Amino acid sequence: MADARLDHVGLAVADLAAEASWFCEVFGLVRELALRIEPLDLSIEMLIHPGFGYRVELLHRPGSAAGGKPGTPAEAVLRHGYGHVAFNVADLDAAYQRAVARGARPVMPPCPSPEAGVRMAFVADPEGNLVELLHRPG
Repeated sequence: MADARLDHVGLAVADLAAEASWFCEVFGLVRELALRIEPLDLSIEMLIHPGFGYRVELLHRPGSAAGGKPGTPAEAVLRHGYGHVAFNVADLDAAYQRAVARGARPVMPPCPSPEAGVRMAFVADPEGNLVELLHRPG
């Protein structure tokens, strides 16, 4: 599958409208489509970045539970499975401030990454999902 490329990441959320607005405001995503799967009582909002084409799929089903989300990157790596989603941004400091100003919880302020030449930061979105912001020059 050498031709495979990442299309989207799916995230189950408690408040579909609020999370969709947050991802659109913070990362410049736009609503691509909304779906409803009646037999599951499942609502879906597919968000897409208009320039880069990546998608974030937000899913909501009444009665879903938070499930003990990790509060920090260190806690995330103590669990099997996905721990965070990462966005490469042009201006790390501005992106971090924009996310926090729109309700994200600061987790790790902008700092050098263990990867040479890269800077990183972490926030938790309004529902507590870990989001990494990073800047890869060039």
